[in-house]
Amino acid sequence: MKFNKIKYIAFLTLSLLIMSCSDDSDTTIQIETDFSGTFVQKDQMGRPAVNTVFVSSSSKDEFNTTIPSQQSAMFQSMFQTNLTALSPAFANSGDKNALGQDAAAFTGLLATDVLNVSLDGTTTFFDGTNVLTGRALADDVITVELLLIFGGEDFTENPSLSDDNVSANDKPFLTSFPYLASPW
Repeated sequence: MKFNKIKYIAFLTLSLLIMSCSDDSDTTIQIETDFSGTFVQKDQMGRPAVNTVFVSSSSKDEFNTTIPSQQSAMFQSMFQTNLTALSPAFANSGDKNALGQDAAAFTGLLATDVLNVSLDGTTTFFDGTNVLTGRALADDVITVELLLIFGGEDFTENPSLSDDNVSANDKPFLTSFPYLASPW
């Protein structure tokens, strides 16, 4: 089996070398993409970590293939059960987060796994005033989510659980497209 893999890799490498050494520079290969058929969604993560934390492992595939408009109705109660088991900030009936949402309202928002985008305002995950109006590259998404889950009504509850302690990207973002910093 190992020898067959080596022969296959050698054949592939040789084929690529022969093709790249061709002096026929006028040859153009047309590749047409076929969009016919059935496509299946396999995963989604509009809000990082929400799917990972609040969807029970036995429901991952079902959640990932449910269209967002149906997610809240199907999964809100699971999210609420997992939130109240996880966060002391929602331990008592009537507890709210900094958005003024109790556990049911907050998990209803979270269970619809989409990234909201403000078309006429500030685009940010949280900037002190605007919340969940989009996402800028520099937004500290995980800390915002931790604050909303563990921080209570004024972000002061459970401070050791409310921050991932990563306050900046490891490299500065670029000022022009593609904006992401180059890899190390």
